Amino acid sequence: MNWKSEKLIFLLMVIAFITLYFLPVGNPRFDNAMMEALALTKWYAREHVLLCLVPAFFIAGAISIFLSQQSVMRFLGPKAPRLMSYGVASVSGTILAVCSCTVLPLFAGIYTMGAGLGPATAFLYSGPAINILAIVLTAKVLGVKLGIARALGAILFSLIVGALMAWLFRKSESDRHAASADSPKDEGGRPLIHNATFFFAMVGILVFANWGKSDNTTGIFHALFVWKWGITSGFAVLLGIILTAWFDVRAWKLLLTAALTTIVATIFPHGPTWPFVTATTGVTVSAMTTGGEMRAWVESTWEFTKQILPLLLIGVLIAGFALGRPGYEGMIPSGWVTSLVGGNSFGANFFSSVAGAFMYFATLTEVPILQGLLGSGMGQGPALALLLAGPALSLPNMLIISSVLGTKKTLVFVGTVIVMATITGMLFGIIA
Repeated sequence: MNWKSEKLIFLLMVIAFITLYFLPVGNPRFDNAMMEALALTKWYAREHVLLCLVPAFFIAGAISIFLSQQSVMRFLGPKAPRLMSYGVASVSGTILAVCSCTVLPLFAGIYTMGAGLGPATAFLYSGPAINILAIVLTAKVLGVKLGIARALGAILFSLIVGALMAWLFRKSESDRHAASADSPKDEGGRPLIHNATFFFAMVGILVFANWGKSDNTTGIFHALFVWKWGITSGFAVLLGIILTAWFDVRAWKLLLTAALTTIVATIFPHGPTWPFVTATTGVTVSAMTTGGEMRAWVESTWEFTKQILPLLLIGVLIAGFALGRPGYEGMIPSGWVTSLVGGNSFGANFFSSVAGAFMYFATLTEVPILQGLLGSGMGQGPALALLLAGPALSLPNMLIISSVLGTKKTLVFVGTVIVMATITGMLFGIIA
């Protein structure tokens, strides 16, 4: 018998027993916090999982199957023009559904294969900071202003951070042995227009299925909201045509899916849930039964779903318990939150930046956490500061970066992000 492991099991059992024994059931604040946790999780499951997360999982799965490493290295490698390499690195996160730790192997591979420090750190920041799912979810849940500010701020951050790192360490970078191999050559395969149109259709479904109602009753945004399901259906038809024409999915499978979706929409005309489930299920079955890269696409999508969805729902549950929903309190009194991150002071923005930098946010969990904080009195500026510093950094992330870049470069990278997030948060707080 391994007494060391048995002692650990015994200790965990004792801790669990003591926790349950002294669980403050019956305490009004505790009971209310439990209800808030369940209420917030229920709301997320109904409002965000199907229309927001599911399409994004399919996009993430497609990226891993249809976007070649050769293409990535051609744009970020040492032979790439500087304008192109920084441009690609700064917006790469819009199509990557990764967290601050998941992006590390990609960053390490790019850097060790010869990518410059500037583009590599721009990619390191932008990867988890501005993936398309985070942008859409932030705008949908926290407001359009905060969503746009996060997207623009993260792109500018990645450019500035990358350029600053390259300039500060230009001497050591010039001494670093550059990769001797030429930029990877294309291996043939599917034409670029096929993949680009494929991604365009899926992103269109994601964006317009989640298009929010405008405060105005006129104008283009209101018109897009009124026609959102017609536009979403148009992108779905485009996706079906693409899958049939270029990805070898049999037309009768997608036609059957379209017919079943129409029937379900007729039976349940007051909401998109069941028609959307029917369409998604039909596309999934069609792709799985086609085999080859279509089956690989679904399998990759499932891997992303397993990785992200449980953590997201756990994050929502914890956020609801600790902070409640907007307008409702959880275990933490709103007065505590207001005293630390309320208003738009330097201290509030700096605290948000530092706390966000050291906390670990699984992909998208920052959104429900911030929703609870905003409902408890957090200022708009500190909220943006946390959004710009949090998802891109974490304590385990810093440790791995240090092993790749060294301590000095890591400290400069982290310090730059914190300082810029603090300043940007203060400016946004003034404007907002």
